[in-house]
Amino acid sequence: MRIASGRRDDDFEISVIPLIDVMLTLLMFFVLSTTFVEHSRLKVTLPEAETSDRQQEEQPPLLIVIDREGRYYLDNNEVLNSSLDTLRDAIARVAGDDRQRPVSLRADAQTPHQAVITAMDALGSLGFTHLSIATTPAERSGTP
Repeated sequence: MRIASGRRDDDFEISVIPLIDVMLTLLMFFVLSTTFVEHSRLKVTLPEAETSDRQQEEQPPLLIVIDREGRYYLDNNEVLNSSLDTLRDAIARVAGDDRQRPVSLRADAQTPHQAVITAMDALGSLGFTHLSIATTPAERSGTP
């Protein structure tokens, strides 16, 4: 007759080293695949939609107009190519070295959103920080 010892032959141990390897691999995967949000350095000053008297600024703003089809105009001169590099070069040529000059962006209400973002991206990459987006006053219905 066989008397059983206090220990069974089929006892098993859990090895945690492979678990740690898998967890570190997953951690590295998530760290490397995460995209970090980079906040834009371009500060946007949105004007109010109601009419008010604004103080006259020392220098006239650089005027960028975007029409319904997404064509750009710098101080009433059309930019022939609407790519980011061409727009950036045209803005740098018109503005010169003055990056503190205020910029007024006037886009048609039907302008594609990408055209406005491209203009803002070009301004931000050149270092402009004073941007205002022109709006028209909203009509109030039912108010005299």
